[in-house]
Amino acid sequence: MKSASTVCLPLNHPWDVSPQEAVALQEQLRAQIVCQDKFGSVNTVGGIDVGYMDGGKNACAAIIVLSFPDLKLREISRASQAVRFPYIPGLLSFREAPVILEALSQLSSLPDLLLCDGHGLAHPRRFGLACHVGLLSGLPSIGVAKKLLTGAYDPLAAARGSWQPLIEGGEVIGAALRTQPGVKPVFVSIGHRLCLQTAIDYVLRLTIRYRLPDPIHQAHHYASLPSPQAI
Repeated sequence: MKSASTVCLPLNHPWDVSPQEAVALQEQLRAQIVCQDKFGSVNTVGGIDVGYMDGGKNACAAIIVLSFPDLKLREISRASQAVRFPYIPGLLSFREAPVILEALSQLSSLPDLLLCDGHGLAHPRRFGLACHVGLLSGLPSIGVAKKLLTGAYDPLAAARGSWQPLIEGGEVIGAALRTQPGVKPVFVSIGHRLCLQTAIDYVLRLTIRYRLPDPIHQAHHYASLPSPQAI
């Protein structure tokens, strides 16, 4: 279902950088993140996940585009690349963003909203994967992570939709959100061009059956397939 058409993304930067240069880029780019609602109507939503193959030597990004609000499949894009950056906590986007951007560029049209399996502002330097991809693509984006990276939160009620602010150094950097009754929370944070409450609202509207939003859940399946030709 991947189209041969391509779209142009507005920004990019060199990816062949050292860890120290990567940290400097995060600190430089985070000032450009918009934490207010700056987008129009949402008719399509993209879910992003990255899987690893060949013992971690290659990364495969899958993007699932669903219509909204009925969540019907519109398009699938997959791309694979050799991994060029080491695994370093807090610098995940330098491993995964390049292949994600390639998969985005292969879509026939960009979705109106992106959900990334990873953090956004809930990051030690306030520039996680969802911020990086959102800024470079120009799209409103949300980080939805399965594990806590930084910050702390108070206990949540068991009901679906219960949430608590994720706080670090007195700053609200995201939310711990229970997407299904009694399940472990996910960690929602701003990526780009929306506020935290809007991010929480969309995550709940997009989480129908599982712990993770449906677009990310479906992307995870395709990111785990053995090759881009498998779809």
